Parts: sequence; structure tokens; C-alpha cells
Amino acid sequence: MKRFGTLLLLVICGLLVAAPRWSQDKTGPGRARVTMYRIAAGRHLDFLKWMAAQDQVSKEAGLAAVQLYAHINGDDWDFIGIAPVTTPEQEKLADEIAARKGLKTGLAASFEFRDLVASHSDTFVAGPMTAAELIAQAAK
Repeated sequence: MKRFGTLLLLVICGLLVAAPRWSQDKTGPGRARVTMYRIAAGRHLDFLKWMAAQDQVSKEAGLAAVQLYAHINGDDWDFIGIAPVTTPEQEKLADEIAARKGLKTGLAASFEFRDLVASHSDTFVAGPMTAAELIAQAAK
């Protein structure tokens, strides 16, 4: 249970720092994807290089880079990534930029990613919000 609390605190802190600049609608919470990565044995540096290339594509597409948090102690994950939720149009633009750079897209990119990670999980979240804002939403 202590691991879960530590992980939850880490995710919340990351969202507090990152999410405000991601919000498309300044009157409401932003949306983000939180991903926990377990990297394939010996592929940590390859994964980080792959992520850096993806971040460069995101930058050129006008999107925020994934914020990575590196594991120091505790559970068995290696990195947590926090990224804005993208639209289909933004994803199409990013794929076009990636293809121009000679990077893989589509299913080929998915297979390349899976060569680098042993497992991953995605969770979609809204925030950041205060407890009072959540209470107000619950009262609606």
C-alpha cells in the first residue's frame, strides 16, 4: 500500500506541474495520459533515445513533450511518462513529421516500441484540480 501512495503522490505532483500548460479549455481541467513503463532488459538507453526522437516530433508538431520520471527506489517500473491527450488531427500531423524524419509510424512504430518495453500501462486523467473543485463537480 505504501508503494501505491508514493506512486500516487508522484503522479499528482507531475500533473500539477505539467497539466496547466496542456489544457485546451482554460475554464476546466486538462487531460493527460499517465504511462508506467517497464523497459526490456538492457534497452533503457535505447528507450530514452527513442523517446527523445518522439519528443522532437512532438515539438515540431507544436505538442508538449512527455515528462518522464525515472524510478529511484520501490516498485518495479522504470519510468512514468505524463503527456497531454492528443487529437486525431495532432496525431496525424505528428505521424507526417515522423515519416519525413525517417521514423517508423503506425504498426511498425508499435512493434519498435514493444521491442523496447517489457510492459506498460496507460491511464487517462483529468486535472489538476483541487479537492474543492472535485467536490463541486460531484455536487452537479
